[in-house]
Amino acid sequence: MKAFPASKGRFLVATSLLALGIGLTAGAEELNVPTLNFYGATGLMDMPSGEAQPDGLVTMSTAHFGPISRTTLSFQATPRLSASFRFLGIRDWNKFCQPNCNPNSVDRFDTYYDRSFDLRYQVLQESRYIPAVTVGLQDFAGTGILSGEYIAATKHVGSKVKVTAGLGWGRLGSYGEIGSPLGERDPIDVGEGGNVNFGQWFRGPVAPFAGIEWTPNDKWTLKAEYSSDDYVTEAQERGTFERSSPFNFGVEYKVQDAIRVGAYYMYGSELGIAAHFSLDPHKRPLSGVSTPAPDPVLLRPSRAADPEAWSAEWVTQEGAAPILLSNLNKRLAPDGIAVEQMGYTGSTVQVRIRNDRLDAEAQAIGRTARALAHVMPASVEVFEIVPMADGIPASRVTLRRSDLETYETSGTSIDSMRSRVQISGAGAAPLNTITSDDIYPKFRWSLKPNLRLRVFDQNDPLKYGIGAKLAAEYELRPGLSVSGSLTKNIVTNLDERPPVPARSLQPVRSANYAYDSEGDPALESLALHYRTAFSDDVYGRVSIGYLERMFGGVSTEVLWKPVNRRWAVGAELNYVAQRAPDQGLGFNLPQSIYQTDAVGTETGPSSYRVMTGHVSGYYAFDNGFHVQLDVGRYLAGDVGATLSVDREFANGWRVGAFATKTDVSSEEFGSGSFDKGIRIEIPFAWVTGTDSRKSTVTTVRPFGRDGGQRLEVDGRLYDTIRDYHTSGIDDQWGRFWK
Repeated sequence: MKAFPASKGRFLVATSLLALGIGLTAGAEELNVPTLNFYGATGLMDMPSGEAQPDGLVTMSTAHFGPISRTTLSFQATPRLSASFRFLGIRDWNKFCQPNCNPNSVDRFDTYYDRSFDLRYQVLQESRYIPAVTVGLQDFAGTGILSGEYIAATKHVGSKVKVTAGLGWGRLGSYGEIGSPLGERDPIDVGEGGNVNFGQWFRGPVAPFAGIEWTPNDKWTLKAEYSSDDYVTEAQERGTFERSSPFNFGVEYKVQDAIRVGAYYMYGSELGIAAHFSLDPHKRPLSGVSTPAPDPVLLRPSRAADPEAWSAEWVTQEGAAPILLSNLNKRLAPDGIAVEQMGYTGSTVQVRIRNDRLDAEAQAIGRTARALAHVMPASVEVFEIVPMADGIPASRVTLRRSDLETYETSGTSIDSMRSRVQISGAGAAPLNTITSDDIYPKFRWSLKPNLRLRVFDQNDPLKYGIGAKLAAEYELRPGLSVSGSLTKNIVTNLDERPPVPARSLQPVRSANYAYDSEGDPALESLALHYRTAFSDDVYGRVSIGYLERMFGGVSTEVLWKPVNRRWAVGAELNYVAQRAPDQGLGFNLPQSIYQTDAVGTETGPSSYRVMTGHVSGYYAFDNGFHVQLDVGRYLAGDVGATLSVDREFANGWRVGAFATKTDVSSEEFGSGSFDKGIRIEIPFAWVTGTDSRKSTVTTVRPFGRDGGQRLEVDGRLYDTIRDYHTSGIDDQWGRFWK
């Protein structure tokens, strides 16, 4: 494995993730937020504590002492449950084993890299007499080099002192053991890793640990701990550092609510440093989204005072429809809303709108309702607003004008208005509907900087590509569009070839380095998309062309998603061919993409075609959690299932994890045993404080293997539609009046 300065790599990872547009002022504001340890989990230095972070908090930690560096991304998924993903680097791995190191094992690395996942659950929250108690699993699905389990309890003594005590197993039970009450523990097998090691949990020697924290003011914290980790592999077997004492000491300084740094003296021999960054998705980095104030609801005169204003004779006036439509579009244009179609009677109006700017669907509906109150004659009482999502009529929101007039200034305006609104299927457009002349066809393009990150890669903590991206879209009619993009790198290390072990699967993803190396400039995508609604609850999509950077062909999808239900069922069928690495127009595959580090010459077909497909189930829980299960055939021809769990916040943040298990064995898959990863989606509106429906998505998929890989297609139907259904609108309803 390529030697890489681990400390530098982890610093780059931390700062690069923050550079995606994350505001550092968005951290937790509470003065008593628990501190983090060197593993990026709530704790002291190397030892955990019984506390939990504030609900929803995302933290990035980078910590270093001696030859050991750890970078950790953690998420407090619920008030009690947290999860962490970690990248480990240990320098001087072969310090004491040369020249007898096994070249076919982990001994071949000068710097040993590893990845691990943790789970923690707080079983008791602190009260007057009871400490906070947490049970944790460390490195429960990795190679096992960091694996351990623990029970930790923490109690405040006054307002400035906290004490922690606990029991550890695995590596946390390797020093000062007091027995093996739950049975023996099998030795770790630092091999492929990635499988959940159930049989080791809470088995083997158990050892106590303890620590104390003193916070004299809201800036400084002093820590001391007794560690039960003997560092058997790193200190005793590998000799990467000398563990002279079980005691660790540290001092930490809170730079601001979102940043904490510290310096430490570790194990009687090493100096350490750490930096912790926190982000609270509940809060925006700025005061909020800067949106022009909406027009107040225009009150109609009473029928008795002005009966002529309430007359419906205007319906028969020639030229009324285009005038009303033009006036409505003028009022909504500053909000980035366009009325595609409008139909009306003397008492009801229906408008079909596209929202290109506002990130809250309920806000777009509220702005449209206000504009209708200004434009439509007094006789029109019922407003029907149909949001169009990529040309698909997604739902129909029906409200009464008199309710707008009544509840705008009410103390219970949000709840009262929602109780009067009906959300249903879009249905057919009215017979007398007119269409805006300047909506279709529509061409738009953009030229902007392009940043691609591959974090926690198998041989480098950070790979990046910085360049430019030219994107364009031509919408011919509702639901029918052609889109594509070209990219050009300016600075990149994505094209560096990683270690490539022997494989039996088609390199559908593991050859991505070849696409980065040869595809510059690259035609990332060029495809024709058609989306439609077959009925109020059933939607369809067809995409034809160069669908993504590595595959092109035909993708079809059908989704059944009732408007007022939290569940959906979909099916997707694709027939695709693997593109040439230069990402031009061809599909010929050079033999170089089949080359591995194994002895002998690998060969493969000059072209690769595959039929893939999935049946998918979706469910949106009322606490912001979304679950998706996909069952079917993947790009390498393997068959299996993917489970995804995401938590979505009201402001558009989304944090989740996924795992895929197919009929590819752990040995065939390679390092990691099966595909898994985490993803974070951050809306631009949250970062910039200005209206935008765009977002940036960072996916950490550390193993880069070929098993369990799906086709990447823009505009899958579930995420296109669901925000305009009842659950999606309700999640944002607090912004209806904004």
